[in-house]
Amino acid sequence: MSGSPITASGRRRRGPRKATEKSLKNAAFFYLARFDASAEKVRRVLLGRVVRSARAHGTDAKEGRRIAESVIAKLLGLGLLDDRAYGERRAAALHRRGTPIRVIARRLTSDGVAADDIDAALASLAGNAADLDLAAAVAYARRRRLGPYRIRLADPGVRAKELAAFSRAGFGYAVALRVVDTASAEALDRVAADLDEERKMG
Repeated sequence: MSGSPITASGRRRRGPRKATEKSLKNAAFFYLARFDASAEKVRRVLLGRVVRSARAHGTDAKEGRRIAESVIAKLLGLGLLDDRAYGERRAAALHRRGTPIRVIARRLTSDGVAADDIDAALASLAGNAADLDLAAAVAYARRRRLGPYRIRLADPGVRAKELAAFSRAGFGYAVALRVVDTASAEALDRVAADLDEERKMG
């Protein structure tokens, strides 16, 4: 039987839309309404649609890529895509969640952000790398309930497990050790507050 696949509810599933300038522009706007994104991330979304359109509708892939690049260029011209601003927002959000500097840089690279924009994003965090990583490690410990933030009493092997968790998250051993071995959550909160105050003072 030909036609689009039937869903479990008995409705015919709509196939991929044909990649035209209008459909790709709408796809880009829809994506940006839902997600903060770099130009490269939007490009990947649009090129994915071009590939699916080529399979379903025989769209010329080269022409589809040209249209996708044209849409990206227009979004950049309108300021709806701005990799430097995106990098700064993304870096700040990741740092607040407890992500170390080198991992932030790696994720921005994965998002297709250029090296100079990554440097600007890291500089916008305002602080030296060691202090920024310590502040991120405190945030990570607080979010994951590690070190002095742990809810239950530690068993003999918990310290090693927590140090391993910090390592997997990309933190250096010295930073992880300082956080895990801090005597109380209050003391660690003071460390974080002092680091934040130093950053604000520049």
